[in-house]
Amino acid sequence: MILKGTKFQLKVWKYLRTIPKGKVKTYKQVAISIKSPKSARAVANACAKNPYAPKIPCHRVIRSDGGLGGYSGIGGTKRKLKLLRSEKAPI
Repeated sequence: MILKGTKFQLKVWKYLRTIPKGKVKTYKQVAISIKSPKSARAVANACAKNPYAPKIPCHRVIRSDGGLGGYSGIGGTKRKLKLLRSEKAPI
């Protein structure tokens, strides 16, 4: 699959593909993992702009307070919750 996005978005989306099914990461954890520790908001924005959901699993990224955050895929956060539950993620 050839992805189209900014350099930062591509970096985030590439990392999202490494999050295993049934696991979740926070936006901050993703930011730290891609070596941009102060960019949690930018990670959230990259997830929001992800046109490849759920193939690129931005649904596995949640807020630091345990909230779902948003979901760019069809169905919004209801779909995000359904996907996470189907993967038996700890939410």
